[in-house]
Amino acid sequence: MTATMAYRGPDDEGTWIDGPAALGHRRLAIVDIQGGRQPMTHQEDGQPPLVLVYTGETYNYRELRQRLAALGHLFDTSSDTEVVLRAHREWGHRDPRSAVSELNGMFAYALWDTAKRELLLIRDRLGIKPLYYYPTEHGVLFGSEPKAILANSLAEPAMDADGLRLTLCSIPDPDSTVFRGMREVRPGHIVRVTRDGITQMSYWHFTDSGHTDDVPTTVRRVRELLEDTIQRQLIADVPLCTLLSGGLDSSAVTALAARFSDEQIQSFAVDFVGYTDNFIPGPARPTPDGPYVLEVAKYVGTNHTDITLSAHELMDPNVRAATLHARDLPLTMGDFDSSLYLLFRAIRQHSTVALSGEAADELFGGYRFFHDPSYVQADTFPWIEDSDDIARRSLDPGLVEKLDLTGYLDDQYRTALAEVPPLTGPASADPHERRMREVFYLFLTRYLRTLLDRKDRMSMALGLEVRVPFCDHRLVEYVFGTPWAHKTFDGREKSLLRAATADLLPLSVVQRVKSAYPVIQDATYDGMLRTRFTALLNNRNAAVAPLLSVDKSRALLDATDNLRGLEHILTLQDFLTDYNVSLTI
Repeated sequence: MTATMAYRGPDDEGTWIDGPAALGHRRLAIVDIQGGRQPMTHQEDGQPPLVLVYTGETYNYRELRQRLAALGHLFDTSSDTEVVLRAHREWGHRDPRSAVSELNGMFAYALWDTAKRELLLIRDRLGIKPLYYYPTEHGVLFGSEPKAILANSLAEPAMDADGLRLTLCSIPDPDSTVFRGMREVRPGHIVRVTRDGITQMSYWHFTDSGHTDDVPTTVRRVRELLEDTIQRQLIADVPLCTLLSGGLDSSAVTALAARFSDEQIQSFAVDFVGYTDNFIPGPARPTPDGPYVLEVAKYVGTNHTDITLSAHELMDPNVRAATLHARDLPLTMGDFDSSLYLLFRAIRQHSTVALSGEAADELFGGYRFFHDPSYVQADTFPWIEDSDDIARRSLDPGLVEKLDLTGYLDDQYRTALAEVPPLTGPASADPHERRMREVFYLFLTRYLRTLLDRKDRMSMALGLEVRVPFCDHRLVEYVFGTPWAHKTFDGREKSLLRAATADLLPLSVVQRVKSAYPVIQDATYDGMLRTRFTALLNNRNAAVAPLLSVDKSRALLDATDNLRGLEHILTLQDFLTDYNVSLTI
């Protein structure tokens, strides 16, 4: 099980086994290269030890270390891992929520209390770092990724109707996974395993802050939080860089990193052969990234590198297999995944840590879904109304009827709505403000999860740690509680972020309209995709064949030039085959 995580932790390995508990760890060394080995134990005054396996970063570990030292703790290392361990000894012995609530960071960890014979599985507030578990007859298996659990003979790689629904709808369920019996630790939650069974508790959730600051005060507070967050996340004992797309989010992160770093910041961007010269604008991507990337790099003064990719590289079978293996799930974003993987592979030759702009759109209202009334008022997940269901249209009609994907989506939507914290104060009387609160909650708890999972898997598959400053829970709490009228005070998307960072950036970037992550526009890519899907339809023994309508699929091939949705079916085929999945519907 530990060996399956080798690429997430290429620098060291360790196991700790005693009685009913076995903990394994692979380490990506970022802070205290020599001293932070794991599993880490803490034992004092002859007490039975606490044992920790931990992944991620606790950005406020230096402040916590000072507080714990003042309480009498003597540290053996300078790592954040030991700070987390001692925080649980000091503040979490009665209630683990008291300890984890002190942590600012992205993390997933397992803590075994030998005295209580109790295992705690703990995940950060936004779900930046993954953590899965699999209840068994006498206990639980756990791991950062499904492959760690599936390496154990007690776990079965099986998928039922619910797993297939989750696959085809691509709406993350806070608890379930596509594998039958396997679950995720919910963001902001603790799973406790004892002799009496498995329970879970929340230590953090979205709340209404009763925002009373005016717009200028709000803008200043956003800037203060961003500056503090970036400074914290620059801490590393290894080379660090930023991901730069030329958009407002990544440019702001890069500019602040350059301002606070003691060394010149390295920045990287993804590009495609001939992309800028032959760019075709669309609703989601009105402008190419390249010119803006170069302008920001020059303005801020980074040491910049473009990673330029071709269609053949993106469709390389080895790359496609690597992205599937990294994700462990039949949830592909096609060339989104392969381009990100190749970008990170190139970056890893220079850096071990990268800062990225994820979550700014979900937090500040960057997508068009926030601004078009037809999306906002849709009685479902707003982005579903804009999704291409070509993959579902290729399925057997009887299967579609049996799965009732429309009903499944509606159930997931109603469940999410029931979780939304109600508005308080004057804004609660405004129906549009109430609806925008719901829309933001849906994006931050469902849509963002998909992007964070993708970013974690593609980066950690190469031993690269990607940090996401916009996911700092203090910033999230503050901006989530801010009225929609504040977030659009200048009549544009991401008004607060633009105002808070305008002085750092070229005017062209400040005024640039939102442009989504780039996709390759080379017809060669689509041609290769068509060839692969045609071969799949001709293979009657394909694992995915019982799910498809061959006639409908061939008709789709003849009727459309946009085949990107079919990548979902191709990935499902590879997933069922490579993971030897038992499919029962």
